[in-house]
Amino acid sequence: MKRILVTFIAVVAMISGVYFFLHGRTSTMQTNNNKLHIVTTNSILEDMVQNVGKDRIELYSIVKRGTDPHEYEPQPTDVSAAADADIIFHNGLNLETGGNGWFNKLVETSHKEFDKEVFSASENVKAKHLTTNRDEEDPHAWLDLSNGIKYVQLITQVMKEKDPQNAQFYQKNSDKYIAKLDKLHKTAQSRFIDIPQSKRLLVTSEGAFKYFSSAYHVTPAYIWEINTESQGTPEQMEEVLSKINQSEVKSLFVESSVSPKSMNKVSKETGLKIHSKLFTDSLAQSGSTGDTYYSMMKWNIDKIHEGLSK
Repeated sequence: MKRILVTFIAVVAMISGVYFFLHGRTSTMQTNNNKLHIVTTNSILEDMVQNVGKDRIELYSIVKRGTDPHEYEPQPTDVSAAADADIIFHNGLNLETGGNGWFNKLVETSHKEFDKEVFSASENVKAKHLTTNRDEEDPHAWLDLSNGIKYVQLITQVMKEKDPQNAQFYQKNSDKYIAKLDKLHKTAQSRFIDIPQSKRLLVTSEGAFKYFSSAYHVTPAYIWEINTESQGTPEQMEEVLSKINQSEVKSLFVESSVSPKSMNKVSKETGLKIHSKLFTDSLAQSGSTGDTYYSMMKWNIDKIHEGLSK
């Protein structure tokens, strides 16, 4: 009788174990399938979203690190990810919709709608405009950390509305992340004051640093204004050389996502060295310095101050 009882208990335990194992797997799979599926157009937005959503979202970034988002040709995997997405975040300010308009085509192909599944992270930013075309917005708003914070706030709000079950989790992560960005922003606001005005000329290839320059008290100078334009024309070179010659600046900079060819010519003409690469349209590869929005901005601030202090 005892043997029968022991056998019966063992069988029940085994059946229960199999049930709970299968039930557990099913629950986990359902949880994973119920995660918010989010697509971002670039690595900077990807990092912002990751800081808010952490492990409770599924995240896919379209334009890979080190690639210029101004001009891009979507791949089949991008279209598939966009079609499956609950939310798509893009920068806006004519970044992805300028040039060949690749993003608008992607949204149409994936059967998504703006302000329903597709949201501009820069919606609450006051836009600056190109000097070569006053009707066109400068897209590089994230290079002012106070604008980056506005991006994160909008991202958080959309995620909370789409996934109210995790709203408190998203808000807690967002608050912590924003506090970190705000501390760096406030430090940067007074960082460049110790440099004479005549040396505070930030010379780059693309004119991506208008927002940065306005926020942190430096003067932007560049060869071309935006990456969709002609690059390094004689007229552009003449203009940037004139600005350099009228200043006392000792350092040049080149962005990580553009060719250094034109800036090398400026260096040769002026005798000034390229002090450092800077991050603009893309984060660094994972595991490298500058692979997050925070570390990218800190790198830029530190290297620009270091170069202009010479």
